[in-house]
Amino acid sequence: MPLYSFHCAKCDSDVELLVGSEQRPACPNCRSKKLQRLVSRVAAPGKSRDLIKAARSQAAREGHFSNYSRSERRG
Repeated sequence: MPLYSFHCAKCDSDVELLVGSEQRPACPNCRSKKLQRLVSRVAAPGKSRDLIKAARSQAAREGHFSNYSRSERRG
């Protein structure tokens, strides 16, 4: 199921929900069905690779190496 962002007209909150194409979700805050699906933001081409590289560098600085392969850990 895809993750969608919604705005609730009743309680004025923004929420992200996993919903199927035929489902009509309710607001988790007030249970209203008056949800409007928001347009999702898309990452610019080439940005994902840079974001992943930055996150891995930060993890390495903090000593978290579990998401690296053995060859990457050796340097």
